[in-house]
Amino acid sequence: MRRTELLDIANGWFKSQQWKPFKFQRDTWNAFLQGKNGLLNAPTGSGKTYALWFPIVLDYIKRNPEYKTKHKKGLKAIWITPLRALSKEIELSALRITEDLGTQMTVGIRTGDTSQKERAAQKRTMPDLLITTPESLMLLLASKGYDKTFKDCSAIVIDEWHELLGTKRGVQVELALSRLKTVAPQMRIWGISATIGNLEVARQVLLGPSSETCENSVLIRANIKKKITVKSIIPKEMETFPWRGHLGLRLLDEVVPIINNSKTTLLFTNTRSQCEIWFQKILEKYPEFAGELAMHHGSINKETRLWVEQAIRNESLKAVVCTSSLDLGVDFAPVETIIQIGGPKGIARFLQRAGRSGHRPGKESVIYFLPTHAVELIEASALQTAVKEMVVEDRMPYLNSYDVLVQYLNTLAVSDGFLPDEILPEIQQTFCYQTLTKDQWHWLLNFITLGAQSLQVYDEYKKVEVLEDGRFKINNRSVAMRHRLQIGTIVSDTNLMVKYQKGGYIGMIEEYFVSKLERGDVFTFAGRNLEFIRIKEMQVHVRNSSKKTSKVPAWMGGRLTLSSQMSKILREEMYKANADFSRQPPEIRALKHIFDQQRLESIVPNENQFLIESFKTKEGHHHIFYPFEGRFVHEAMGSLLSYRISLLDPISFSIAFNDYGFELLSDKPVDIQQVIDNDLFTTEYLLSDLQKSLNSTEMARRKFRDIAVISGLVFTGYPKKVIKMKHLQSSSQLIFDVFRDYEPDNILFQQAFTETFEHQLEEGRLRIALERIAKQEIVWKQCQKPTPLSFPIITDRLREKMSSEKLADRIRKMTAILMKN
Repeated sequence: MRRTELLDIANGWFKSQQWKPFKFQRDTWNAFLQGKNGLLNAPTGSGKTYALWFPIVLDYIKRNPEYKTKHKKGLKAIWITPLRALSKEIELSALRITEDLGTQMTVGIRTGDTSQKERAAQKRTMPDLLITTPESLMLLLASKGYDKTFKDCSAIVIDEWHELLGTKRGVQVELALSRLKTVAPQMRIWGISATIGNLEVARQVLLGPSSETCENSVLIRANIKKKITVKSIIPKEMETFPWRGHLGLRLLDEVVPIINNSKTTLLFTNTRSQCEIWFQKILEKYPEFAGELAMHHGSINKETRLWVEQAIRNESLKAVVCTSSLDLGVDFAPVETIIQIGGPKGIARFLQRAGRSGHRPGKESVIYFLPTHAVELIEASALQTAVKEMVVEDRMPYLNSYDVLVQYLNTLAVSDGFLPDEILPEIQQTFCYQTLTKDQWHWLLNFITLGAQSLQVYDEYKKVEVLEDGRFKINNRSVAMRHRLQIGTIVSDTNLMVKYQKGGYIGMIEEYFVSKLERGDVFTFAGRNLEFIRIKEMQVHVRNSSKKTSKVPAWMGGRLTLSSQMSKILREEMYKANADFSRQPPEIRALKHIFDQQRLESIVPNENQFLIESFKTKEGHHHIFYPFEGRFVHEAMGSLLSYRISLLDPISFSIAFNDYGFELLSDKPVDIQQVIDNDLFTTEYLLSDLQKSLNSTEMARRKFRDIAVISGLVFTGYPKKVIKMKHLQSSSQLIFDVFRDYEPDNILFQQAFTETFEHQLEEGRLRIALERIAKQEIVWKQCQKPTPLSFPIITDRLREKMSSEKLADRIRKMTAILMKN
């Protein structure tokens, strides 16, 4: 069957649905049927799933002209999704095509939620089209005879590639693709990505560095203009001295009319804790929403999440309070409105969430921005600008993730084993390992066979044997089982199952939160007040409670930081406060009284100025710096500057920081002008000063825990016998100390420091920020009291020490004193 006939089949199907295919869909069909690999860039809700399922099925029809009567079983295509929650949606799209076109193709899902019975059935006969996750794909590569499973696979699609890019899961995918290209040479590789700033790099990471000049790879852009309307919820009254958290829930009454005027509304929060609090507070104040309001986040059990997703589709819910668990790909046509609670910290995340509403080609997306403190209105204005100018962040890929490579080599050794000379060229063709040297390769081979140099006396680290034919293989069944249990790159605190004492699964909660609870304590989780009874066999036993409580679980990793693009636009919005207020966006105009007060005490910096404020309180001498670069950069810069100041005059500081600036607090005064004159912001000696200023060894030690888990140096435990995080931490710290003292050139040990500086402290961004500040006029203002801009930073430090009630009381008193003066 010729390509034109195949395309007629697709066009006919679209016509039967009373749809018309977009140009990007037709371009993708053509490129795929011509045998090309590629990256498709298309916005949420534009029909990108059909852009790739169709050519996969059409290619099968082309290869099997008698497809309606004869069917050859076996895996023909794989669809990788980063979220298990998306699997059902993708399966429905595939089934619609395969059934309507009369093929006998089967569609299956294989994720962590797939039952053992279903997995066993798949082992006997793989579905034609398989939907899976990066981790489950790696588990398939850990199966004996995997080459027979994949040999006839004609396509692999990596969905939401922008989410995987810049993570170790993305590296996992790169390695899997490097192997599958050899096993199934006719296989086409396609990625689907929402808009990111560096699409060309995204293509290179997906298809390999050589794809940039390869005629066989394409980048297809949808070029669909999606109308996004951003509306800020501007409070009628705001304190002149704002602090984080004081505004959010006070605007609850502004949110309810928006919910009532929409068919369905999603309220996005940045953390699961915030999600729990908002759900509770809405129901407390507006009990009429009972039954029409739900909650969705990653720690709630699967059945509840699926029920919520289906209820949104059925339009039986008025609103859902959610987190990033609903950020991606799920198709919710009925959703009319999105409310973003607090700054999303990134433009791409904001656009992704906006795209959840009007989730149909050509439909307008409406998103409301609700600030949780006054200064976040500047973020709201910055987001409006970003949407207008279509500015989106880059995603930076990982390089030389040796821990993931060690895990991958063990995966191959668990299945059929591997020959190093065959595998090395495949690995070197990936983006992540394109600079891997022969010396590093031999080190890695020695590591998996002999253990680290300093651990050679311990047999447990000698996992892989070298057979007579030179094949590297794991033959020990116990080692193989432990490896399969630990495949993956997502390392977090141990999750414990929350269950009612009499049975009934509620969700997952992190061990570190539960460790603080005593019997009888009441906490809010999954929209219920639960009384803690005990922990038994990795399960948290609870009962319902009628007591009110302010305890809400906090999940690690809940704090986001401003992206570099967001920081830049935020600074530009800030500078607008110095221009004619009548011409400014409503968000900036609403902050006029705050900027006026700021000018009385200090200045509002313009684009050529960098502001430092100093003032004295009972707590000591405060020095506030305003780079507007995000909390990670501020943590590093605060430590760096405090170290450099202490070189001139022995002094110690406590450091507080938020997304806008940081505070150095000392018990004695500092002549800031003197330290500025001593090249305070120079980028010279940056790395060595950073290492000395921060406890970089301690930070690397924490980072090493993840590396040790991923590389298999420490074992996380068996199902229902998971090793506690504190024990994992102590085991990995012990190995870290051994490497530091006896094997400092160990590649995994060195990786911990590299990742600390590149990913945690964002050393590259810090360097650029220092270069920018060095070119600006540094304005040092000696103030009589805290200024409106400094207030959120000071109160963030107090937050760490006080309960929310005491903090609110303290801040009311502080504000009253400041306003009197």
